[in-house]
Amino acid sequence: MEAREFIDRAKALMSQGPMLLRLVAINVAVFVALRLVAIGGMFATTDVAQMLLGWLELPSSPAVFLTRPWTILTYMFTQYDVMHILFNMLWLYWFGTLFCMAATPRQLAALYLLGGLGGGVLFMCAYGLLPGFGHRAGVLLGSSASVMAIVTATAMLMPDFRMNLLFIGAVKLKWIAVATIGLVLLGFTGTNAGGEVAHLGGIGVGALWAMQMRRGRDLTAPLCRLLDRLSPKPSAPRSQSRVYGGASGRRSSASDETDRATLDLLLEKVRKSGYASLSPEERRLLFEISRNIK
Repeated sequence: MEAREFIDRAKALMSQGPMLLRLVAINVAVFVALRLVAIGGMFATTDVAQMLLGWLELPSSPAVFLTRPWTILTYMFTQYDVMHILFNMLWLYWFGTLFCMAATPRQLAALYLLGGLGGGVLFMCAYGLLPGFGHRAGVLLGSSASVMAIVTATAMLMPDFRMNLLFIGAVKLKWIAVATIGLVLLGFTGTNAGGEVAHLGGIGVGALWAMQMRRGRDLTAPLCRLLDRLSPKPSAPRSQSRVYGGASGRRSSASDETDRATLDLLLEKVRKSGYASLSPEERRLLFEISRNIK
C-alpha cells in the first residue's frame, strides 16, 4: 500500500468510519506519534517526547491547569506505555462493541468524553482536598477513566449479558463490573492512587448515565448534538444505497425504523437467552445494524 493511499484511508476512517474505531484510532495515533518523537529524540540533547507529554497530560495543580486548560481533553487520548494502551484499547473495543448494541455510536463518543471529564475533575479535586495526597503534584494521562465509564454503563444496561473470559469462561457483565470496581478501590493504597481516583470518577459518570437512561433521560444528549455539529458531513450523494446481505436500498426513515425494530427484537432475545442463542445470521445483523444506526 502506498503512503498516499494509506493516508487517504486514514482520513476516511477518521471522518466517516465507525465511531468506536475513530476513538481507538485517535488513541493509537497519539501513542505512535509520541513513540516516534521519542525515537527521534535519542539523537537530540532534549527529551522532546517528555516535553510533549507535559503539554498533553492533566496536571493536578489548578494553577498549572489554568495555563494548559486543553489538557482536560488531551489527557484522555494520551498513553505512553505499551501495556497501558494495549489494555485500554482492548477494553474500549470489547465493551464499546457491546455498548453500541444498546445505545448509539454518538452516545458512545459522548460518554467517553464525559467519563474522561469526570475522572479528570475528581483527580484534581482529590489532590487538592484529600490529606492522603499530601498536596503533592501529580499528572494524569490515559483513557482509563473514559473506558471505565463505558464498562460501567454497559454492565448496567446489559447486566446479564455473558462475556467469555480467557481461562475463566462465560461471566456476566455485572460481575465483571463489580470485580473492576473492587480492583479500583484496592488500588487506592498503591502507587497509582491518583489514577484510581480518576477511574472512580469514570465509573461514577457511567453509572449515573445508565441510571438516568433507565428513567428515559439521556445525559449525553447535549454533547451528542454538539458532536453532530462538529462532525464533517459525508460527501456521498443522497442517493447512496446501503447493503445488508447483498440487497441494497435507498436510506430512508422507513428503513431506519425497520432497522431499529429488528435491533430491538435481537436485543430482547439477547437479554432473555444470551448472545449464544443468536444464529450466525442474527449476530451479523446485530453488529451491522448497531454499527449503521446513529
